[in-house]
Amino acid sequence: MKSLYTGILVIICFSLPAQLSFAAVWSGLPAQDTGVYVSPFYEDNERCFKCHGQEKYVYANDLLGTQVTALMCSDRITKREEFYISNHKSFGCTDCHSADYNTFPHPGELRMELKYNCLDCHGGDDKYSSFNFEEIDVDYRESTHFKLEEDGFTCWKCHDPHTYKINIRDSKNLKETITYDNAICLNCHSDFSRFQLLSDRDEINLMETHEWLPDQTAHFRSVRCIECHTKINDSLLVSHMVLPKDKAVKLCNECHTKNSMLMASLYKFESKEQRRDGFLNGIILNESYVIGANRNSYLGIASIVIFGILMLVILAHIVFRLRRK
Repeated sequence: MKSLYTGILVIICFSLPAQLSFAAVWSGLPAQDTGVYVSPFYEDNERCFKCHGQEKYVYANDLLGTQVTALMCSDRITKREEFYISNHKSFGCTDCHSADYNTFPHPGELRMELKYNCLDCHGGDDKYSSFNFEEIDVDYRESTHFKLEEDGFTCWKCHDPHTYKINIRDSKNLKETITYDNAICLNCHSDFSRFQLLSDRDEINLMETHEWLPDQTAHFRSVRCIECHTKINDSLLVSHMVLPKDKAVKLCNECHTKNSMLMASLYKFESKEQRRDGFLNGIILNESYVIGANRNSYLGIASIVIFGILMLVILAHIVFRLRRK
């Protein structure tokens, strides 16, 4: 299964820009970017990151008087450079986790502590009203994912609070957004060990289930999973109502038309002017371009003019031939 996961990522993946300035900070090298974010909780957070920020950590065994080097569980690793470019980069670890975690070894009962969800912080707050978190929650509760809540599905299964960052509004590279968002889905749907945590279904071969799709490579590279697997919500930037597989989009014209569903999802954050010039953005500026979805109005007018001229030439030729007889 790992080879399948790797294969899909190769298909959809275009390398994201390296966070060189952050790497320089954590490696002790001079930072190249003077705008690097510096957390007010940096020193406090380091008490956590010195163990949870890498694959191995060292602690003192006071009973034996020895130093022990151990491997950190992969699900408990949060890279510093990823956290400090995430939405929650201004937080201290104990803003969300119990201060008792400052004690090592950690008390075992802390593993059972109640975790916050999105609305615990973002609900009912005017500061976040523009993000429509309450409506997102309503949308999510109609989702096929919500049915798995009793089995342990939460917002964090898709949006890791330590590393998640808004991408669709802020990215200037649409391909980067597509890769980032698809990786969220593939994190479970192409990793059967993770998938089994929430479902007893047999392993699914994503390439086979999508074999009906013409030119899989182009589609995986140019659109997000949610374009076909969610119900569009006009008031939300990103729909959270994930549909059952039998309701997924399979008709070409739902995407490849001037007023396609992509206008209400993938290109929603762009202005109408930007979408009108989609061909120029796609070809000249190397942005994502989907035939029929982001048509260029100027090319449309030009094609009509050329067609009209061609028809006039044909008509003139016919009239000329008739007069010659």
